[in-house]
Amino acid sequence: MGLKRNQIVIIMYRPLLSDVQKALKLVRGVFDKTPLELNTILSKKHGASIYLKREDLSPVRSYKIRGALNKMSSVLGSKVVTCSAGNHAQGVAYACSRLGLTADIFMPKITSGQKVSKVSAFGGSSVSVFLQGANFDESYASALAHCSARELEFVHPFDDAKVIEGQATVGLEILDELSAVDYLILPVGGGGLSAGVSSVFRELSPRTKIIGVEPAGAPSLTNAFAKGRPFTLESINTFVDGASVKRVGDLNFPLLLFGLDSVLLVDEGHVCSKILQMYNESGIIIEPAGVLSLCAIDLLKGVIEGANVVSVVSGGNSDVFRMPEILERSLLYEGKKQYFRIEFAQKAGALKHFILNVLGPNDDIIYFRYIKHINKEFGPVLLGIETGSRAESLLLIERMTESGIIFQKLTDLNEV
Repeated sequence: MGLKRNQIVIIMYRPLLSDVQKALKLVRGVFDKTPLELNTILSKKHGASIYLKREDLSPVRSYKIRGALNKMSSVLGSKVVTCSAGNHAQGVAYACSRLGLTADIFMPKITSGQKVSKVSAFGGSSVSVFLQGANFDESYASALAHCSARELEFVHPFDDAKVIEGQATVGLEILDELSAVDYLILPVGGGGLSAGVSSVFRELSPRTKIIGVEPAGAPSLTNAFAKGRPFTLESINTFVDGASVKRVGDLNFPLLLFGLDSVLLVDEGHVCSKILQMYNESGIIIEPAGVLSLCAIDLLKGVIEGANVVSVVSGGNSDVFRMPEILERSLLYEGKKQYFRIEFAQKAGALKHFILNVLGPNDDIIYFRYIKHINKEFGPVLLGIETGSRAESLLLIERMTESGIIFQKLTDLNEV
């Protein structure tokens, strides 16, 4: 989605460079700058110099520690309340242990066990974790109610000036190592990282094209741009949990409208394929939200040729127990796995004929289940077939059609 940069933007708040520099000094007192690495595999594939800003290598394996440290250093009391899908919670927990503070941390029930365990590990006795709500927004509402009832300060994960200034330190680090950045690609959830970093770049590197990326199942920023204001979505797909919110931050929205040149949407299946690709090719374990910016590189193929491109890898807190789902989504996205409801004729040899004459040499039946019979002539079967490529999947469909087989293509098993 392209943005009109000449439109009037009313910015209520904008991070000052001096405040971002102060935040960086604070962050640097806790951990060294994260690497800015030239990825030779991606660079060769896309004909560009592609650098990865490895926020997955911070002490909590995400950039969220920056905003959490900067905010927590300014709180008035000794205890706070916050809400997070995982990474911000780890940053707050880490900050609590460093600064001698305590926190009640609310997380959605869908949060991976790995992230919950890490919050407890980083915070120890300084934090209490409450798993409430089906998604971030429901958990957020519970956190606000808890905060109000106890008159505690709330630390917002993205819609807070101090948090934005902390996340903006990523931009200072990038420009300290690479002054000539043609394209900067930033993942977008609530908008704290993208608002902060784009503000730094607009001041120090105005020629850089800045692209935001959000999951197709949670297009909060895309919808906000379309309506000209932050807009709450009725429902979202929470698979990319670190970047799936119903509403972009109110402070962040005008900064993003001013700071971004375009916004791209990435399919969740694409996210899964990229996670597997980065692990197989570069040995990097990245969480779903962390590969959004890398997926955008695929969508910009040809546009970025010959350019210096920086892609922010926002986090690496990937749960191994999600890998079967990631593999499944990847195969479906790439067209290598198909699910069909097939009406087999109720006569001897029907299934044998299908296997010998319809399936291709690389086709493999990976799921088979009879559904309740509804007539005497045909017996419906749910069939999952894995092929070697999207092209082979298309050929399989052609052969089924030519053979007169009655079938219905399904997106996944949930359609049954």
